[in-house]
Amino acid sequence: MEYISGVKVRKLRLVPDDRGWLMELLRTDWEEFEQFGQGYVTTCYPGVVKAWHYHKGQTDHFTCVSGVAKLALYDAREDSPTKGMVNEFYLGTLNPILVKIPCHVYHGFAAVGSETAMIINFPTALYNYEKPDEYRAPYDDPAIPYKWEVTMG
Repeated sequence: MEYISGVKVRKLRLVPDDRGWLMELLRTDWEEFEQFGQGYVTTCYPGVVKAWHYHKGQTDHFTCVSGVAKLALYDAREDSPTKGMVNEFYLGTLNPILVKIPCHVYHGFAAVGSETAMIINFPTALYNYEKPDEYRAPYDDPAIPYKWEVTMG
């Protein structure tokens, strides 16, 4: 699969033992790491689409730790060699991956199946409550060549 310019994907390693499992989500010695701004959890209920938005000053690092999420990206950057490209990823415990989403790339996600999807994000900047770095478009924006089709359990 060809990725949008600046997008990086890392297969994560789930390490099980008699007590449960452990999975590293982001490390400072990985090429995907730029800097730490904060970490947070966001969820999406089945049948809901959380899209679209992009950031001008932060990079996101998404992984799904519960349920399954369909993550879609759209490159609308005028100066990008992949302008107009769409990427789609399925994230979850059956496919534990980290997806690095660069600035100015639209992204959104939806839960797949009947479980809530739980995403952990490590953005490179703190959330600014007075002036959020979020630029939104509707999930069905005709300028974005992607149709959200999600099968519920």
